[in-house]
Amino acid sequence: MSRALLVVAKAPVPGLAKTRLCPPATPDQAADIAAAALLDTLDAVLRTPNTTPYIAFTGDLQRACRGEEIAAIFKDCDVFEQQGESFSDRLANAHAEVARRAPGKPVVQIGMDTPQVTPSLLAKCFPSNDATIGRAHDGGWWALGLRDPNHAEVLRAVPMSQYDTGVLTMKALWDKGLDIASLPVLSDVDTMADALAVADATPRSRFARAVEALR
Repeated sequence: MSRALLVVAKAPVPGLAKTRLCPPATPDQAADIAAAALLDTLDAVLRTPNTTPYIAFTGDLQRACRGEEIAAIFKDCDVFEQQGESFSDRLANAHAEVARRAPGKPVVQIGMDTPQVTPSLLAKCFPSNDATIGRAHDGGWWALGLRDPNHAEVLRAVPMSQYDTGVLTMKALWDKGLDIASLPVLSDVDTMADALAVADATPRSRFARAVEALR
């Protein structure tokens, strides 16, 4: 049975993407790094066996860095617009949309901040129990796997982008009675230190080449 791999992403538009990298990056350089991260992520997603790629997207791709390259890859994915005011609602709604489009399929959701993911790692994210979660070094999480994506409703009450988002997400899942397995802890790319570390770990990637200009 094919499984659903969901990427939640936004258009890498200069001035709106990876602004915490500025300085030393310029807005154009930061957006290019974000674009490279998204493209590397999508490459890994598309090479993950027995999965169907879904993209919950927001933003203007025509204004984005590498927009044509991203649009070309999107043709191989099921892309839909993000819905909701808060990021928590957007995540929950994205899971609900995949549940509607792919009923009965387990879902693994990631973002575009971990371009170091590989197809083998993504394949291991699918839950054999109720849920999996991959915590991030900054206190958040980089992956959430759900046997039933409708359980993502719990995310609506979880504040995102905080030092304790990972802990609060796990508590919300536990309070729902779900059995949770932990995935490897990864670094989200939020700061320049994060970007340099991830680039060093993926030296042949688009992401590493984009970061190299700032060394």
